[in-house]
Amino acid sequence: MSEAQLEILASRAGLAVDWIDANGRPQRVKVDALRAVLKGLGHPADSDEAIETSLQDLERVQQDKHLPPLMTVDHGKGLDLARFFAPGTPCQVHLEDGSTLDLHLDHNATLPGSLAVGYQRVQIAGQHFTLAVAPLHCYRVDEAVGSRPARAWGLSAQLYALRRPGDGGFGDTQALEQLARAAAERGADALAISPMHAMFSADTQRYSPYSPSSRLFLNSLYASPGCILGERVVRSAIEACGLANERQALEQQGLVDWPTAANAKQRLLRALYEDFRQGNHPQHADFLSFRQAGGEALENHCRFEALQSERAANGESLDWRHWPLEWRDPRSPALARFAEDNVQQIGFFAFSQWLIARCLERAQQAARGSGMGIGLIADLAVGADGGGSQAWSRQDELLADLTVGAPPDILNRAGQGWGISAFSPEGLQRNGFRAFIEMLRANFAHAGGLRIDHVMGLQRLWVIPIGASPQEGAYLYYPVDDLLRLLALESSRHQAVVLGEDLGTVPDGLREKLIARSILGMRVLLFEQEHGHFKPILDWPDNALATTSTHDLPTLNGWWHSRDIDWNLQLGLIDGPTVEQWSEHRLRERQALRQALSQDSQNFREEIRNDTDHVLDASIRYLGHTRAPLVLLPLEDALGVEEQANLPGTTDTHPNWRRRLPGDVSALLDDENAARRLELLAVARIQAHERDR
Repeated sequence: MSEAQLEILASRAGLAVDWIDANGRPQRVKVDALRAVLKGLGHPADSDEAIETSLQDLERVQQDKHLPPLMTVDHGKGLDLARFFAPGTPCQVHLEDGSTLDLHLDHNATLPGSLAVGYQRVQIAGQHFTLAVAPLHCYRVDEAVGSRPARAWGLSAQLYALRRPGDGGFGDTQALEQLARAAAERGADALAISPMHAMFSADTQRYSPYSPSSRLFLNSLYASPGCILGERVVRSAIEACGLANERQALEQQGLVDWPTAANAKQRLLRALYEDFRQGNHPQHADFLSFRQAGGEALENHCRFEALQSERAANGESLDWRHWPLEWRDPRSPALARFAEDNVQQIGFFAFSQWLIARCLERAQQAARGSGMGIGLIADLAVGADGGGSQAWSRQDELLADLTVGAPPDILNRAGQGWGISAFSPEGLQRNGFRAFIEMLRANFAHAGGLRIDHVMGLQRLWVIPIGASPQEGAYLYYPVDDLLRLLALESSRHQAVVLGEDLGTVPDGLREKLIARSILGMRVLLFEQEHGHFKPILDWPDNALATTSTHDLPTLNGWWHSRDIDWNLQLGLIDGPTVEQWSEHRLRERQALRQALSQDSQNFREEIRNDTDHVLDASIRYLGHTRAPLVLLPLEDALGVEEQANLPGTTDTHPNWRRRLPGDVSALLDDENAARRLELLAVARIQAHERDR
C-alpha cells in the first residue's frame, strides 16, 4: 500500500497526519489508525485500489461546479464565486424581508457585500443557494445588560442538584424558576445550567448530561408539569399512580437515584398524558401547534423514543445501528407503518417534549422578568451518543462510526474516549449545515446565552474508531469560519451571548477567532497560575468569563482540602508516591493563592471566621475585581460545598451527576455563607466597573 497516497487521502478528508501533543512534541498518526478513521469518515482505505477510488470520489466533489446548498459570508464582505461563474454573471437575491435585488458579479466574479444580515436566497444561472450573511460578532454581554453601572455576574448550577418539596427526587424547572428569581433579586444577570439535552427514556441507567441521545430536544424528566397543567391535576395523577410515598422517599435522599426517580417520573407523565388526550384541556390547542411547528425533526425523535421503548420491552438492543435494516432509515415505509400502529406512544413523547419546552420557556421568562439581563445560559454538549436519536435522524451529518475524545496528554496518558459522536464536516457542507443550524436554534430557543462545551470542536476534534483506544485516533478539521459565522448569526437573532469552554489544548489561531467574534473564553481560578504564582487581578483578560471552578473540577472548598486527591487515592487511580507528589504541589498552590489574595487589602480588614471561609470569600471577591465581562459563581462555591459534581475518569465508582445541594432552593441563597458571598461578588463587580471606566 502506498503510504504517501494514504496520507494524501487523509489530508483531503480533513485529517491531520502530523500534530503537536500537549508537551509540544510532534506526533504522527499511525497508518492503521488512519485507515480506520478514514473508513469511519466514509472513505475506505484498506487497499491501494480503495485509496484511489476514495481519492477520485473526493476530487469529484471538490471540482463540482454545482453550488453548495449554503454558503457563509461576513456582513460587508463580498463572496468569491469565481470557481462557479464568470465575471459579470447576473444574479437575483431574494431577501428575508420579501424584497428582491437584481445584481451582477463584479470583475472578480464576486457577489457584492451589500446584502443585509440574514439568510438570503441567491439565484445565478439556473442555480440557487442560501447565503448566510453573518454579523461580525455574536451578541455581547454589554448589549445584554445594557447601561448598568456594573460588570455582570451570575451563578452556575447543576439543575438536578436543586431541591424543592414535591420535586420527586431531583431538581426540575420549577426549582430553576425559584432560583432564577432569587438570584435576580440579589443582582445576578445570568444563571448557567447543566445540559438539558434529551436522554434515553428507555434506559434510565444513562444519565450523564454530556452523553445525550439528541441535542435537538430536551430531557422531559426536568419538566414540572404542575406549572403547565395545574397542580391539582398533578396531585390527582400522583395519587392515582400510588407514587406519593415513593416520591417522598426519593426526595429525602442525598444522592439522586436516577433509575428509580426517572421511572417514577415517567409513570406520572404517562398518566398525565392519558388524562390530557382524553379530556378537553385548554392547553390542547397549544400542544397541537407545538407539534406541528416541530415538524419532521420532532416526529422523528418521538418515533425513535417509541422504537427504543418497544425494543427495551422485548429485551432487544436500543442502539439503532444494531436494528433491523428496515428500522435504520427514518423515512422507510416500515417506519411509517410503525408510526401508524403506535400513534399514542409517539404522541406521549411529543407531549413530554411540549411540557419540558413550555416549562423551560417559563423559567427563562422568570429570569428575565425578575431583572436578569441575560437569564438562563444553556449548556451545549460537544456531541451526542452515536446510538441515539440525533445520529439516527441525521445519519448523513453525524459520524456514528467514530467517537470523540482526546489524545494522550500530561494528565491522561492513555487519552480519553468520551463515547459520543460528532458532526461530519462533509455531511454538514453537503446538507447546507442544516443539522448545525437546527441544533443552535433548539438550544438558543429558551436561553439568553449558550455555553459551548469543548469549543475547540468548532475547529477540530480527536476522532476515534468505534472499539479502538484513544491512541488510535486522529484530529479531524471542521469548516470553522463557516461555523463561527452561523453561530454569530443565530446568536444575534436570538439576542443570546456565547461562551466557549476553551480549557485544554487550544489549536493555534482559534482563540483569536473567538475573540474577534465576541465569544467569551473561560478562565478558571484554579488554572490561572504561571511559574508558581496566581495571576494578578489586572492580568486576567477582558475577553473571557471568570469562575472559581467547573463541574469537572473540585469545588474551591474541596480543592483547598485536597478532597480530589483523596478520591483519586480511594479509587486506586493514583499510587502512594503520586499522592505525596500531588499533595506537596497542592501545598505550594495553596500558599500561592494566599499570596495572590493578599493583593486585595479588603481581604484582611474583616474578622476571619475560619480558614476555609476566609479563602472562599477572598477568592470570590478576587474574581469580582477582574476585568472579566462576566463572572459565574458555582452554587457549590457560594455554599462552600466540599464534593464535586463529576470526577473525570470514573463512571459508577464516584457519584457523578447525582449530588444534591443542601436545603430547599427557595431559601438556598439566604444561607449565611451564600448571602455574604453573593454580596461580596456584587460589590466587587461594581468596584471593577468603576475602576475600569
